[in-house]
Amino acid sequence: MSILGNIIWLLFGGIVIAIEYLIGSIVLILTIAGIPFGVQTLKMAALAIWPFGRDTRVHSRASGCLYIIMNVIWLLFGGIWIALTHMIFGLVLCITIIGIPFGLQHFKLTSLALNPFGRDIVRI
Repeated sequence: MSILGNIIWLLFGGIVIAIEYLIGSIVLILTIAGIPFGVQTLKMAALAIWPFGRDTRVHSRASGCLYIIMNVIWLLFGGIWIALTHMIFGLVLCITIIGIPFGLQHFKLTSLALNPFGRDIVRI
């Protein structure tokens, strides 16, 4: 079932979201200061390309000072806008019964967009 969901996700906009994350990641990696943020954007691109059957988990060392500082910087310089966009798409998709699974995937991406540092993508 997750394979079918992922194929439908790709056909109806998932590939566009993943490409946007990939382009943003390349732009961030070109700058020296943006490399850690580019790596996190790659993480979001990986989840956006194939979201069904995968989830994010906070790992045990995520409460460290560096992760908190990086998440605050991320949130201030764009993470909030990415999260709001995914939240709006999720709400719009959850209006219809057919769109609910896709809306839930956007909510998953919302949680990752709020604090990507200290999270791992795992198969469920």
